[in-house]
Order: sequence, then C-alpha cells, then structure tokens
Amino acid sequence: MKISILKPAVFVATMASSLSFSVSFTSAESLTVALASEPTSMDPHYQNLTINNSFATQVYNALVLQDVNQNLLPGLAISWKPIDDNTWEFKLRPGVKFHNGSTFSAEDVVATMQRAANVPNSPSSFATFIKGKTFKVIDELTLQVATEKPYPFTPNDMSRISIIDSAFVDATTEDFNTGASSFGTGPFTFAKWLPGDLLEIRRNDDYWGSAVEWDNIIVRPISDGTTRTAALLAGDVDFIERVSPSDLPTLESRAGISVFKSVSNRLLYLTLHMTDTPIKPYVTDSNDEPISSPFQDIRMRKAVSLAINRKAIADRVMDGLSAPAGQFSPVGYIGYSNDLQPDSYDPEQAKELISAAGYADGFKLTMHGPAGRYSNDTRILEAIAQMLSRVGIDTSVETMPASVFFKRFARGGPDKKPEFTAAMSGYANGSGEPSHPLRIFIHTKQKERGYGPGNRNGYSNSKVDKLIEDGRSSMDIAIGENAFIEATNIAMQEYALVPIHHEIATWAAREGIVYKHGALDSTFLHYISAQK
Repeated sequence: MKISILKPAVFVATMASSLSFSVSFTSAESLTVALASEPTSMDPHYQNLTINNSFATQVYNALVLQDVNQNLLPGLAISWKPIDDNTWEFKLRPGVKFHNGSTFSAEDVVATMQRAANVPNSPSSFATFIKGKTFKVIDELTLQVATEKPYPFTPNDMSRISIIDSAFVDATTEDFNTGASSFGTGPFTFAKWLPGDLLEIRRNDDYWGSAVEWDNIIVRPISDGTTRTAALLAGDVDFIERVSPSDLPTLESRAGISVFKSVSNRLLYLTLHMTDTPIKPYVTDSNDEPISSPFQDIRMRKAVSLAINRKAIADRVMDGLSAPAGQFSPVGYIGYSNDLQPDSYDPEQAKELISAAGYADGFKLTMHGPAGRYSNDTRILEAIAQMLSRVGIDTSVETMPASVFFKRFARGGPDKKPEFTAAMSGYANGSGEPSHPLRIFIHTKQKERGYGPGNRNGYSNSKVDKLIEDGRSSMDIAIGENAFIEATNIAMQEYALVPIHHEIATWAAREGIVYKHGALDSTFLHYISAQK
C-alpha cells in the first residue's frame, strides 16, 4: 500500500449508509468520548505531552491557534508581525473573559510565560518555547516579544502555551487538577476529573469564538483499542479515537458507524542510550551481568535499524495503517529531506555489524514503552523484540501505562540520568515548524537554553547543534530550512534515534456525528459536531 503524506493532509471519511445506529443529535445533548489515554494533569503547563496539550485547547486558548493541518490562526492575539529582526508585536483580542469572569489582557500573557517555564516537578517543561524571549506589555492589548537573535518561529512557539489568568500564577498543579484554578478562555469550562475514570467539560456560553455544540462532554480513558470499539458498538460511547487496525474493516462496513482517517505527522521511534550505563541494568551479558550500553557504538544503532522490518510491521501489525519512516517529517512537510529513506530490512548486514562491534556472542536487552498510547504499540514493540532476537540481541519487552512511562522516560532514575537503555515513543510536530523536533530531541541537552529537553539518549554533535541554532536564527525561511535538512541528514545517518513509521490516524463515531480532522492525530473535542 503506497501512502502519500502531504500538507495539508489528505483525509478521507467513510460513512456507513444504513440507519441502524442512526442518532439525531441536538446542541442540548451530552457527548461521550473514549480516548486511548488521559492527560497526566489538568495543569496546562505541567507536562509538554500531546494528550495534555490537545485537551488543554478545550479549556484554554493560546495567543496563536492552529487548525487541524497546523496552519496558524488568530487566537487570543488577533494579529502579529515582526517590527524589527529581534522583536515581534502581538495585538490582543479585546473583550475576552476568563471562565471566572476576569478580563484578559497582556499582563496575563506575561504572568503565564513566567509560570509555564517554571512549574515544579514538570516531567517535560514548556520552557523550551519561552527561553530566550522577553515579554513586554505595551498596553492592555499590545504585547512585544523580544528574542536574543532573529527568530522566525515566535508565532509557532506562542501557539504552544495556554494562557491563564494572572491571578493564578502561583497556583499549584494540584489546584488545577481539582479545578480550583482551572479557568481559561476556551470553548469549554473544566468540570471534573476522576483520574482513570472520567473527565467532564461543559460548554462555555460566553466563548469569544464559534460556539461548540455540546452542553457537556464526558471523556473516558480506554487504553485497549478493541475495548474502545466494543464500547462504541454497544452505545456506551459516541466517539472513539485510534481505532484498532484489526477492527477497522468491521467498523467501515458496519451500518450506522462513521469512520474517519488521516495520514498524520505522528512518528514512532526508538531511542537507544548512547552514553554511560543507565541506572537500571536493562542491558546485560548472557549471564545477566550489567554491561555498558552497546549503543554507544554507531554500528550497533545501525544494526538495530537494519534488523527492523518496517514493511512487515506496516502490513501485518498495522494492517496498512502506517508508512515506514526514515526521519521526523513525512513527505510534503517543511524540513523533509529527499536524501533520507527508511532503512531496508537487512538482518544479515545487521548481524555483521553486531559482530564487528564486538557483540558476536550477543547480549540481553529490555525495551520499554507505553501500553495503549499509540496504535498497536505493545504489538509493535513485541514484533521489534522478535526481530532483534533473530539477529542476536536477546530482547524482551516491558510496557506500562502511558502516564507512568512518560514520567519515567522524561525524568530518568533517581540521579536524573536516563533510566531506559532502549525505549519506543512517539512524536507529532505540535508546532508545525521544522526546528522543533531538532531542538527538542536532537540538540545536545542544554537545559538553561531550552535545548534538548527530549534528548533522552545522550546524542551530541556540535555541528548539528550549530546548524539547528543557525536555522532558528534566520528570518529567511528557505535558508533556515536548508540548515534543518542538513542537521536532519547528519543526525539520522548517525542514528540519533531510530524512526519506525508515521501513523495513519483513525476515529469512529455513531452515525450523526462528524469530525473535522487533518494532519494532527490528536483528538480535539471542539471539532466533533452533529451532522447538519
């Protein structure tokens, strides 16, 4: 199955024609949605995690919004422009109220930026979008953002930070979790969160933008894809995300069910620890004695990539709902390199590289990952473990709930060093600009500068760092993109991480519900509506 991934994304909606499950929805009804995972917090600044960020867009607004294909739209800012090489000016939307009745102004933006960069115990901080920027209030509805160097992606960064009422700048994460401080300007108000059970939001009748249709939405986390499908068919929920590939043919042919599909920018990848030994002995010799990570050697990282049969995963595990990947960006996105293709499956060459690196006798490896966060994530890990075992790396798999995995993945062990020798995670470019994955995952970790917060395997290359920084400081988008492509070429050829595939996103709903979807595979509840 050949898949073209373009921007704007090409998407298809498959509608069942029978009326067996026909539902007539009105704006006064409640909607029940099953998601594959739930946020780790109601604090919009606690953790820069996709599920947290997509949910935050329901209760909060950023200065700049994105549509489903990551085009930038006016949000709490109605316009923005550079007034010199190092300064952007944002004109703010008048008459906006927070859910508690407070009036939005530029002071709230400045307070938000101070808080978002410094949330205690954040597993993955938003500081990367804020570092190097100075925020200045010109008047109540005018804000200037100064950068240390020319930076063309300031509006993209401003689409990543949910704005809160300045009265709650000192609120704790728990204050947001209980709802005591959860007052945004978004289309819904926060009502209730029972972790592991349900989330409830209610329509904000005073929303400045287009009114949403539902009086309230109940969100239930159901990690297992087949269980989500069963809940939809039983009528327990009205809408589900991440349809299990094995269930997709059934739903597409089922009367009264609508299925929606989009090629997405979601990448699944492996991190391979490439510095000193992690705190936990997740790599051992054949006698179970801990050893240093073999992946400090580029030959071992390449061997892992060559041992993975991406086409088999796409065909047999994903039922055609993935496209083998060799880099962060899918075809058609800014920053995509024509010089990079997914590695071909070559187990014999993988064995040769393993032997040349001094591991002809093999070793034992434990790979970690989330369970239920991505489509078939556990099955993908198990398939990769089998492939690695065939080339001499005796591999086992340990999965855990997504909320647990991402905290351990981000924080590491007690000394803050990476805990996992090998792990599978996913990434979707939330900002829509090409420097973001390079800055987050590839650049040498430099916390004080906001670089490398997601660099969890110790990759470091000074030339790549310079290319990333040069590209980010050029107001000429073409010059910047060339720098990002060169950085991507080097990093991927050095296996800074091992790409697996880009997902094809899926959703399903009871007849009478439609979903506006595109390049982003997250679920945005305000885009679910009743069919007109």
